[in-house]
Amino acid sequence: MRFAVTGITGQLGSELCRQWGEKALPLDREQFPLTGAEEQLAHALDRANPDALIHPAAYTLVDQAEREPELCRAINADAVGKLARLCRERGIPLIHISTDYVFGAADTPHVPRIESDPVHAQGVYAQTKLEGERQAALAPRHIIVRTCGLYGQPGRPEARPHFVATMLRLARAGKSLKVVNDQHCTPSYVPDVARAIRFLTEGAIAGKATAGVYHVTNRGATTWHDFAAEIFRLKGLDVSLTPISTAEYAAPAPRPRYSVLDTAKYHSLAGPEMPTWQAALAAYLDTIP
Repeated sequence: MRFAVTGITGQLGSELCRQWGEKALPLDREQFPLTGAEEQLAHALDRANPDALIHPAAYTLVDQAEREPELCRAINADAVGKLARLCRERGIPLIHISTDYVFGAADTPHVPRIESDPVHAQGVYAQTKLEGERQAALAPRHIIVRTCGLYGQPGRPEARPHFVATMLRLARAGKSLKVVNDQHCTPSYVPDVARAIRFLTEGAIAGKATAGVYHVTNRGATTWHDFAAEIFRLKGLDVSLTPISTAEYAAPAPRPRYSVLDTAKYHSLAGPEMPTWQAALAAYLDTIP
């Protein structure tokens, strides 16, 4: 089997290519421009001739999306519609990566979200990712993977920006930090998520993973403040860390207050088990200075 992968300069796309090795067919921005003509994408996909298309590429600048809604929508929604049509025409699975941000309501119970729970996307980024899910579902053989707070590749502390690397950089610079403590989620280690996506992709090709949405994160729940505190504890760093509220942080784009994802549906397929967020974080930190 051969797997075409978008977003190959990002954390997840590059990790999927690393794990699949020679089976990966990397699609770079020049040959596969998401905002380009559908015909160009079709030619590139036909040259690759994959057994499945995995689509981690996205516009992920959550706050900047409020200032660039058209570009964000073109990448996160319109482009996915093109890919869904191409995959439908070729009869191959489309594995589309989405986000916990589709669960943006502030007044819902603190119970992990299952795939069929009502969504409430707030802000341009979340709304376009939700529209992307709806576009992806137009491909008959679709798998939509919602994940959360991706960070880290083994031994590469700052290969690409992510929360853990940022916290370590600021802490080692002697900064006093204020981190939000009322947003509950499950930050997830990229290699763990990539292994699960590989399992779902290969299952989709073999007809063992039915079309639909799957939640894939590390297990458990935390806040960004408590996640930062665990980073510093594991690295033995003495940091001035103050909890603040989402309102105090005052980001331009809204964030989900509770977006912990229930992974029972994924685990029911007997794929690679997702470690707890604590175990995953420890595994990553063991690989970097």
